[in-house]
Amino acid sequence: MQRRTITLLIAAVLILVTIGIVMLASASMIKGATETQFRNDPAYFVKRQGIWLLLAVIAAGICARMNLRWMKSVALPIAGICAFLLILVRIPGIGLNINGSWRWLRFGPFTVQPSEFAKVGIIFAAAWWISRRRRYMHTFQRGILLPMLGLGLFAALLMVEPDFGTTLLTGLVVLALLYTGGARPIYLFGFTFAGAAAFGMLVLHNANRMRRIFAFLDPERYAQEEAWQLINALNAFAAGGVHGVGLGNSIQKYHYLPEAHTDFILPIIGEELGLIATLSVLILFLVIFFCGLRIASRASDDFSRFTALGCTLMITLQALINLAVVTGSMPTKGLALPFISYGGSSLLVSSAMIGILVNVAHTARNPKEKKHTALFKDKCRKA
Repeated sequence: MQRRTITLLIAAVLILVTIGIVMLASASMIKGATETQFRNDPAYFVKRQGIWLLLAVIAAGICARMNLRWMKSVALPIAGICAFLLILVRIPGIGLNINGSWRWLRFGPFTVQPSEFAKVGIIFAAAWWISRRRRYMHTFQRGILLPMLGLGLFAALLMVEPDFGTTLLTGLVVLALLYTGGARPIYLFGFTFAGAAAFGMLVLHNANRMRRIFAFLDPERYAQEEAWQLINALNAFAAGGVHGVGLGNSIQKYHYLPEAHTDFILPIIGEELGLIATLSVLILFLVIFFCGLRIASRASDDFSRFTALGCTLMITLQALINLAVVTGSMPTKGLALPFISYGGSSLLVSSAMIGILVNVAHTARNPKEKKHTALFKDKCRKA
């Protein structure tokens, strides 16, 4: 059992969650206090996030103790349920349309995002397939054809919400898993090119997305429109400098940065706590990344190995994309910063993934064993 790796992983997550709660209290207090839909309560978002945090801890605990063989046996049913939920969000009267997007389902006083749960379903399905077909992964028909068709189905369901950010994220993770499992780069490149072409055509026919791209290419020209969030995010980082203006003293959260408590919470961290705190957050995600790779490399079987790798990549790539968006390195996308941004579904699913990593680490093989369990497919192995 990898005790040190587990301890370091959990410590990194706990620090991120603590930073998230503290910064959420600061970033959301103005929005909660000034808008009647949030009951004019400065602590509105923190209270709701606290409830989700409790559920997230329970989910992580359950995932950490589940039998991995049982997880493998229900991998495809879970993926099927996730796909069904993605269909439900597009049905008027069942799904919720907020700001022009169909991404939510309501359960009592709470709303959930099926696209968040789909991340786990996609990882399970990909890991299940690779674990069963690893000796054929270098082939087209018996190796990557079905998983790529499955990815295409999920991508289509995500795109019609529309959720371009999650589509990109899940696509990158699945491609990385297939490549690591032994798929030939030429096949993956072909599917990637076809997917990118379809993605590009959809963007070209989406006026809102095109404006975001134009704003990304020339933010100063669109400073009062689509680039408003980006400009103010950069202003927040600049104002914070190295040491920040002090906790609670942000100017941008006074409605200058509309999504200060969700997708754009990192600029508030940079403004109030400075460059040192921002870099600390990035280092903590790097810790999660390397802990996840270590756990995956010592997993006891292929399903556990690729599930752990998928969870690691899903969390850290999402953090990387969020960083790229808030610094103007990518067009704006609706992806939260894991463990920090406001969002119950994101917190719950990210915590469940950490529980899965802990589970895999508990059942890890002894590194001194001679059994061949390489993370990357042995190129000498024949079909």
